[in-house]
Amino acid sequence: MTILDTQTTTFTATSGGKSLATAATFDVINPATGRVFAQAPAVTPDQLDEVFAAAQSAFEDWRTDEKARRAALSAAADVLEARAAELGAVLTAEQGKALADAQIEIHTAVAWLRYFATLEIPREIIRDDADAFEEIIRRPMGVVSAIAPWNFPIVLAMWKIAPALLAGNTIVIKPSPYTPLTTLALGEVLRGVLPDGVLNVVTGPDPLGATMVSHPVPRKVSFTGSTAVGRKVALGAAEGLKRVTLELGGNDPAVVLGDVDVAEVAPQIFWSAFANNGQICLAVKRIYAHESIRADLVDALADIASSVKVGDGAAEGVQLGPVNNLPQLNRVRELVDDAVANGARVAAGGAAGEGEGYFYPPTVLDGLSDSARVVEEEQFGPVLPVVSFTDENDAIALANRSEYGLTASVWSKDVEHATALAAQVDAGQVGVNGHGRGVLPHLPFGGHKSSGIGVENGPWGYNSFCDMQVIAGPPRTTA
Repeated sequence: MTILDTQTTTFTATSGGKSLATAATFDVINPATGRVFAQAPAVTPDQLDEVFAAAQSAFEDWRTDEKARRAALSAAADVLEARAAELGAVLTAEQGKALADAQIEIHTAVAWLRYFATLEIPREIIRDDADAFEEIIRRPMGVVSAIAPWNFPIVLAMWKIAPALLAGNTIVIKPSPYTPLTTLALGEVLRGVLPDGVLNVVTGPDPLGATMVSHPVPRKVSFTGSTAVGRKVALGAAEGLKRVTLELGGNDPAVVLGDVDVAEVAPQIFWSAFANNGQICLAVKRIYAHESIRADLVDALADIASSVKVGDGAAEGVQLGPVNNLPQLNRVRELVDDAVANGARVAAGGAAGEGEGYFYPPTVLDGLSDSARVVEEEQFGPVLPVVSFTDENDAIALANRSEYGLTASVWSKDVEHATALAAQVDAGQVGVNGHGRGVLPHLPFGGHKSSGIGVENGPWGYNSFCDMQVIAGPPRTTA
């Protein structure tokens, strides 16, 4: 038996480097079967006092030694890398993604840890002359409340954990109730690797998340999830004047110009839309295709969709697993049914399979107007609508006609022209001949408009976990 054997192991919350006992548990469902397969500890809001006290106590020593923090992050990366196969198996069981993709997620989290363990933080000396000395100091805030979503529970947790800890903060993290187990396991395997109280993991149903936001101890809240919940997080944090980073929803467009080689770009666009079953905040969620290539592109996307192997993520050869949870599956069904009822043509997919599990085939829709719900709303599932255009200016206007502005892409053989169009798109990241190609540890990631507040990753993400302090004094140099 291993610590990550879900059939025989009880997963526990982590507080102060130790197991936190809970009186109750809640069900965890395997989306490939639709059945309960494990229990997770239900930490109560009242228990958060103990957890945040442990984090606050650990902060006093953790903040003082940057060299030790870097060494601890490197050691944590080594442990996660060694346990990637076990962690990946748990992730597939609770999230649904193919096992190979689950293991990639663990290794990606390792890469984020290693990036921040070695990130250079230069001194910010503004002035040092015969008249004055001025320096900006980045100070840790204290305790961070972090809430991660169910689509990439470990990677998106690490986007918060790694920079927060490097900056000298301690952290309490809560994963989604749909995917609690892998994050609980993360907390367990890092006990003794990180000092007690530096990383604390709690799980439970609402109102645990709301209490984490409103609790008086944390000075920063980092949240990834839907825009609707993000608004509530912002309101909850405002009462305590907590700093917030909100990485929220997206309805990300791909603008495909008429000069593309359809056979070349179709596979790239397909997987930019359907990886992880489209359950990615930055996935392509709507295509604006020039009318001259639209039919060919739809056919190419539909051919790929029809060839993809969908099934239990733990089974060999499966490329796409189930949708993660029943509410999300029902939303996908509703949006597709609405589109078809209003005249859309189903080029591939279009109906959930029979039997157990939350399966829905990759679905390509054609013949829609831009006002269709499946185009206007974020589907967050395996559905891709294609809308025709003839004028590039209209396409950019349509791409920008959204409350969201997370990522986007422009596709053309003329890279210079595509780059000029990309600069007109109102989004935090815009790819040229690739979608999401800027999602890397050294680049800032964040959205415009209703897609969020602040950024994660790179030195910008690191700075978001710091308070800025100016030191100003008399000259330190000699003439």
